[in-house]
Amino acid sequence: MKYFKILIIPILLIVILSIGCERDDICPASTPTTPRLIIDFLDSVNPDNKKNVFDIVVAGVGNDFILDGYNFVSASTLMLPLKTDDNTTQYVIFKEAEVNDNGTLDDNTDDFVDGNSDVITINYSREQVFVSRACGYKTIFKNVTLTIEPDSDNWMLSRQPLTDNQSVEDETTTHFTITH
Repeated sequence: MKYFKILIIPILLIVILSIGCERDDICPASTPTTPRLIIDFLDSVNPDNKKNVFDIVVAGVGNDFILDGYNFVSASTLMLPLKTDDNTTQYVIFKEAEVNDNGTLDDNTDDFVDGNSDVITINYSREQVFVSRACGYKTIFKNVTLTIEPDSDNWMLSRQPLTDNQSVEDETTTHFTITH
C-alpha cells in the first residue's frame, strides 16, 4: 500500500498534465502559406506553346538580391514571391544573361549581370488570412496587375492575366502569361 501511495501522485500528475496539453504547435510543411505569383512564358509565334527563356536571371528592383533558383538557368515558368508589406513588387528579368567582370578578372566585387533586361511591375491589394494557430497568417493578393515597363529593347512582348480581377491565392495554377 505504501508503494501505491508513492506511485499515485506521479501518475496523477502525468494524467493531469497530459489532459491539459495540446498537440504540438508546429506548422506542417504541407500547409499552404503565402503563395507566389506564377508566370508562364509563351512563344510569340505560337502562343499555345510554352517557350524557355535561356540564361535567365531574376533580381528584385531596388535591392541587390538575385532570386533563388533563377540564376543563369533556362525556364518557361517563374514563381515570384510578392511583398507582403507593400502593394507593389518589381523585378528585373534578364534574358541571355552573363556576368560582366567590368574589365577586372581578378576582382569580382565590381562584377554585374548584363543581358537584355525587362522590368515588370506587379500591383495588388493584400489580405491576411488566418491559417492556424501553429502557422499563423498568410497573405493572399487580390486585383493583381502586371505591367511590362517599356524600354528600347523589350524582349517581353505582351502579358495576359488568366482571369479577370486576377488573384493569387495558391500555387496550383498559372496567374499570368508573357509572350516572347
